[in-house]
Amino acid sequence: MAADDDEHLIERSTGESAVLHRGWLELRKDVVQLPDGSRATREYLRHGGAVAVVPLLDDEPGAETRLVLVRQYRYPLQKVLLEFPAGKLESGEDTLTCAMRELQEETGYVAREWAYGGEIHNAAAYSTESIWIWFARGLQPGPPRPDAGEFVETVTLPLAALEALSDRGELPDVKTQIGLFWLLRARAGKMSLPWRSGSSGAHL
Repeated sequence: MAADDDEHLIERSTGESAVLHRGWLELRKDVVQLPDGSRATREYLRHGGAVAVVPLLDDEPGAETRLVLVRQYRYPLQKVLLEFPAGKLESGEDTLTCAMRELQEETGYVAREWAYGGEIHNAAAYSTESIWIWFARGLQPGPPRPDAGEFVETVTLPLAALEALSDRGELPDVKTQIGLFWLLRARAGKMSLPWRSGSSGAHL
């Protein structure tokens, strides 16, 4: 749809805003003008964005596809989640560089080839955060190098096992659900994954 068709939905900033900084997060409370001319407040978090990686293990021809994931305790939820490796972008960092760094830090693996999947907004109602999803293959194992205070457990799962967890409602992490969905679409020929060397080509 054309942008002009959205005028009846757009909220515009009045310039009035309160800001609270806490670590790498910025909490904002903006006053906006609604499409009908009235005013309201919008509270949201500014977030620099993150990258997630869908790592594919190269097994014997004909063998079932296996994936590398991590188990990590998520304090706000008070539970351990099964997730694809992921992490925050550093200032000025491109998404592929971040993907390479996070994969190696969390799992120890280094990938020979990479393919860009896409960008998702995982909490659009209250955060500016985007997550850029990359796919990795040609994995070579190595020692993980987690950040100080980061405790993660690397696991490998067959694709069918991850699908089964999703089907049972036991895979609540959104980036992992989307990564799995895109991988299945690619395997079905419904989505293109343009593989390239990790050391060449334009980064996003």
